[in-house]
Amino acid sequence: MSTDTARQWICESCGFIYDPAEGDPDGGIPAGTAFEDIPTDWYCPVCGARKADFSPYEG
Repeated sequence: MSTDTARQWICESCGFIYDPAEGDPDGGIPAGTAFEDIPTDWYCPVCGARKADFSPYEG
C-alpha cells in the first residue's frame, strides 16, 4: 500500500477522519479508495464540508 493510499485525512470543520481502508460506503466511496481518487463533489458525511476542507491527518 502506498503512502497516499494509506494516508488519512481530517475534516477541518468537524474533525471527521477519512480512512481510505474504510472508505465512505454510505457516501458511495468503497473501502480502499485513496482520498485523491474521491470525486471533488464528495462531502464530509458528518458535517457536509467540501472535500477541499480536508487536510492530511498526521495523528
